Amino acid sequence: MTPAATPAAITEGRVEANSLTFSYLEAGSGPLALCLHGFPDTAYIWRFLLPELAAAGFHAVAPFMRGYAPTAVPTDGHFQTGALVADAIALHEMLGGDRDAVIIGHDWGAIATYGAAAFAPDRWRRVVTIAVPPLNAVAGAMLTYAQLKRSWYMFFFQNPLADVVVGLNDLEFIANLWQDWSPGHDGTQDVDHVRDALRDPASLAAALAYYRASWQPDLQVPELQPQQDACALPTPQPTLYLHGRDDGCMGVDWAEGAAAFLPAAGSRVEIIEDAGHFLLVEQPTLVNRLIVEHLSG
Repeated sequence: MTPAATPAAITEGRVEANSLTFSYLEAGSGPLALCLHGFPDTAYIWRFLLPELAAAGFHAVAPFMRGYAPTAVPTDGHFQTGALVADAIALHEMLGGDRDAVIIGHDWGAIATYGAAAFAPDRWRRVVTIAVPPLNAVAGAMLTYAQLKRSWYMFFFQNPLADVVVGLNDLEFIANLWQDWSPGHDGTQDVDHVRDALRDPASLAAALAYYRASWQPDLQVPELQPQQDACALPTPQPTLYLHGRDDGCMGVDWAEGAAAFLPAAGSRVEIIEDAGHFLLVEQPTLVNRLIVEHLSG
């Protein structure tokens, strides 16, 4: 009987990319597999996937996104989606990525992934996005009562009062979002990581600024507009989209129509049963298998 392979260890690192110091978690060696987290989350959301990617022959890297400690808060104040795309491309460059690199994104990381895959298609061989469908697939979402009710927090974050309210009681607001978005899942471990990342008011303001920069034109800079526009383009690579059936943040009905906006051959949508928004830690065995199979194809 052949003994089971020891899972690859997850280590920490730092890199300068796009004029910012990024901290990251990594495992393995081989072609780059860049894993981008969302809100309210950290690089630790990938802790189950990183060793699986390493075992499949990838150099799996999960950065803490801009502003999420221990990654620095950018002094330029840029938080629009174009900045996230520019970060992904710069990280590809600085981490030794080549044409065999793959990219995986969850939530805000998914939006950055759509943009990076379309803006710099020669850098990525395959793509995985999670919990936020292609933007054109959800274009009408805010015209429905059901999705407006789920997305109330986005409107609240435009108010300066959010900086105070979200930070109260050691970010109790964040713990409640996890409960609402992944019903029945105990997210204590991940919420504690989020507290560590956003407890500093400057980091919390950065996380909220992602939402403000998407809604307020005065927070956007023209030089990042091409990268930002790319977030709404179809990914030219084979793309796997994953969505939890019980997602309390983005309704599953918007995910079920996402396949029409993933035109590349080999693309598909998988709805994960018994999982909500944070399916990477709710159903890691199934989700990891689907991701590794797709990226190894």
